[in-house]
Amino acid sequence: MQETISYRTSISSAVQLNGSGIEKPVLENAIIVFARQGCCMCHVIKRLLLSHGVNPPVFEVEEKEEADVVDQLLKMNNGATGGDKGGGVVLENLPAVVVGGKLFGGLERVMGAHITGELVPILKDAGALWL
Repeated sequence: MQETISYRTSISSAVQLNGSGIEKPVLENAIIVFARQGCCMCHVIKRLLLSHGVNPPVFEVEEKEEADVVDQLLKMNNGATGGDKGGGVVLENLPAVVVGGKLFGGLERVMGAHITGELVPILKDAGALWL
């Protein structure tokens, strides 16, 4: 018999939203998308990544937890908080994409990297894409 490989395409925000709650999925995945539940922009990011052959897990966050998650992502990236620059990344709200354990940015950053041709090499370097 054949055995299927199971994987999750979404991660519930039921995971405790303390530093280790977000850190664990970030470290376990080459790429992960953090988004508010039902966010249409998350769908755009996911479809773009799927068109490149990458199926990222999506960490769904309730609206009331969004500010806390954004702060934690910025702190993980470079000790920044709020809307400050964390390693050159400005993030004020979700969706947010983390590539290779580092905050990459939101929809504008992902689309910009796609248009300029930078996205595929970044995904390869992070181990999210095998071409």
